[in-house]
Amino acid sequence: MARPASVTGRTSDIDGDRFRSALGRHAAGVVVVTARPEPGPAGLTATSFTSVSVEPPLVSFYVAQSSTTLPQLRAAPTFAVNLLGHDQAALAGRFASRNVDRFAEPTRWRNGPGGEPLLEGASAHLLCEWYTTHAVGDHWLIVGLVTEIEFGDAETPPLVYHRGRFGRFHPE
Repeated sequence: MARPASVTGRTSDIDGDRFRSALGRHAAGVVVVTARPEPGPAGLTATSFTSVSVEPPLVSFYVAQSSTTLPQLRAAPTFAVNLLGHDQAALAGRFASRNVDRFAEPTRWRNGPGGEPLLEGASAHLLCEWYTTHAVGDHWLIVGLVTEIEFGDAETPPLVYHRGRFGRFHPE
């Protein structure tokens, strides 16, 4: 596959394994994005979550174009970003897995105001409307407009992802 040129006309010969290895040295927070399309709930784990804007309140995450879950999420008018706590690594792994009912036991969740699945134990839930999406490389950039926020336990440390493993943040 031909690599696209940058604005300077330069292309990159960095292979995917080397790139993933470098990015693995960066710790990332972990969220599970959930929605309630017909016929039932859908969700996926994301480690590319970030804030975009305060006015208006926007957040973003990336999803691989090959994702089979993203079309399900897009079928719902709203979605929730569940910010996971340090003790939710198994939940993050479940929502990153294929061919499993992600919402079956032991997953604990309840419906949000728009029917969005809200995962129990999350440190916060950001309820969002779809704002924009853009194809970027082999991923989709998803931007959501935050319409409501529900807080969980403020003392729960976040779940982080580093070098292919989930872990806990230890403040200095």
